[in-house]
Amino acid sequence: AAGDVEKGKDVFATECAECHSVREGKNKKGPSMFAVVGRKAAIVADATFSDALKASGIVWTADKIDAYVTAPKKLVPGGKMKYDGLGSATERADLLAYLATLR
Repeated sequence: AAGDVEKGKDVFATECAECHSVREGKNKKGPSMFAVVGRKAAIVADATFSDALKASGIVWTADKIDAYVTAPKKLVPGGKMKYDGLGSATERADLLAYLATLR
């Protein structure tokens, strides 16, 4: 099921915005999420990434983002994202719908 962009914006604000920006070129503790869908992992300039994420070979497709947001340390063991995961499939779908608009 397709997610709701406006609800996804709220999910981002409550779950992600402390560490991630949606502005192009603006990193926080984590990299900007601008144009994340389809991007290779660990390539954002001026952001720091774990060796595990750099070596992962991940391309941030909707399926990979969903798996990562569900359980970051399961998808990338040894990664340094300090987030336990978002259990709600509906909220993840909404978040993905929102992230897909960031172009």
